[in-house]
Amino acid sequence: MADTEAEGAAANLENPSATPPQTVVTEEATTPAGQVFDAFKGDVQAAQAAQLEGEPPLDEVIAAISTVYDPEIPVNIYELGLIYTIDLHDDGSVGIDMSLTTPNCPSAQDLPMMVRYAVLSVPAVKKCEVRVVWEPPWDMSRMSDDARLALNIF
Repeated sequence: MADTEAEGAAANLENPSATPPQTVVTEEATTPAGQVFDAFKGDVQAAQAAQLEGEPPLDEVIAAISTVYDPEIPVNIYELGLIYTIDLHDDGSVGIDMSLTTPNCPSAQDLPMMVRYAVLSVPAVKKCEVRVVWEPPWDMSRMSDDARLALNIF
């Protein structure tokens, strides 16, 4: 850590009301060697993984999306039925249309970004665009049987 960063960290310890340093997330995170940085794992993936050609595997994309949970509901958003479409493309890009349980959802800003980062963690995915859609409106009929069971909704 640089001296100024160390001094700033020490100042924050001495003055708890001090504003903590901000972290900025950029659209693309690559190293000079062209390797992809995985923000969730905190490691650098092999450059070969970033160079995979063809459509990303649907099962891996779904598994990645299934790691995202609505903070207020103990079921992942895929089982909740919030993911409407997953478009896989040969260039490694993925398009996702998703909804939220309500337009006033407190996680409206966070969930799409969480989905994007989860999908970008799949080695064959080079680009991911997540769109929030409101038609058709989400309702409980979109939930899987596992989600209904977990929430005691029969």
